[in-house]
Amino acid sequence: MKSQYRAIVIGGGVVGASVLYHLAKFGWSDVALIEREVLTAGSSWHAAGGFHALNADPNIAALQAYTIDLLSEVETESGQNIGMHMTGGISVASAPERWEWLKASYRIFQTMGIDDVHLVGVDEIKQRCPILNTDGMLGGLYAAREGHIDPSGVVHAYAKAARKRGAEIIEHNRVLELNRRADGSWDVVTERGTVIAEHVVNAGGLWAKQVGRMAGIDLPVSPMEHHYLVTDALPEIQALDRELPLVVDLEGFTYMRQEQKGLLLGIYEINHKHWNMDGAPWNYGIELIQEDTDRIANELALGFNRYPCLETAGIKRWVNGAFTFSPDGNPLVGPVRGVPNYWVACGVMAGFLQGGGVGKSLAEWMIHGEPEADVYGMDIARYGDFASRRGVR
Repeated sequence: MKSQYRAIVIGGGVVGASVLYHLAKFGWSDVALIEREVLTAGSSWHAAGGFHALNADPNIAALQAYTIDLLSEVETESGQNIGMHMTGGISVASAPERWEWLKASYRIFQTMGIDDVHLVGVDEIKQRCPILNTDGMLGGLYAAREGHIDPSGVVHAYAKAARKRGAEIIEHNRVLELNRRADGSWDVVTERGTVIAEHVVNAGGLWAKQVGRMAGIDLPVSPMEHHYLVTDALPEIQALDRELPLVVDLEGFTYMRQEQKGLLLGIYEINHKHWNMDGAPWNYGIELIQEDTDRIANELALGFNRYPCLETAGIKRWVNGAFTFSPDGNPLVGPVRGVPNYWVACGVMAGFLQGGGVGKSLAEWMIHGEPEADVYGMDIARYGDFASRRGVR
């Protein structure tokens, strides 16, 4: 660890690693990432790893498309296998309003030049995903560039590619304090000593709240629990000669992808639950939360109805892990008003889908003064003091 850097990124998850990579790629090689434990510790290591094209904000959808394209490039550049499975994906609709939204989204994708998506009828949905119960479905949106990756592999790919471009990564070194200097730079006080940084990036993930408070900022972020299950091998999948597409069923509050010869079923939780709203304990790392199946019983019932093969499936493991959310579910990215040279890249609950676009946009902002893309939907400036203190639990 040197005594001074142009920028220090705090947090070694997928978002922090992407920010570091893009800073180095765009010309700032005198940068370092400081991680209190090891890369991926926190949320990244237990992520389900799915990626998909659809987003209600077309600008964020464009950044997601950038991320999807970037993943293979970073794999090649780093030499790190990211376990890419480009299976394609289907967002399905069972309500007329959802079907209209998918059709509108398809037209928006066309205007953006994203031409590997198309609308599908129920017969094609069944053909692409034969284990799916299509009762009540009206149609769907198929995207060819959807699938899943190995989360740890992606984080290490960003990290290795950043190192190749001159960036430094320092693990097992918790940041203790941030103190602003008279010239606008920062004293970053760590367990191994104090370093000076012209810029500081809060990519703290589950610890973003605490890293914000180090600079006198109460960020509108909160960790929340998120469940998914992984089954044992299923005969219905073993009999297939291809991998199933990723399926998002918002009326059913689930997403699904194939995991080896079984299924991974994730839950969009209706009765959501906050977890350590002031940030995760500093000694929390490669850990999970006890599953709470009673709280998600209704969503599970819908999921088991949508995928009847689950009725007789053995459950290999449950994952209930924490992810950090902002009030509207979109990331918090950019400079913080009134706190010069302090940047945020947090609240990115879909880090493996959006992390590439977040890293690109923030690095452009820091180096060139503004991002290339319209990132209003992610800009921290959309929130004020009204959002800082929580009003719900």
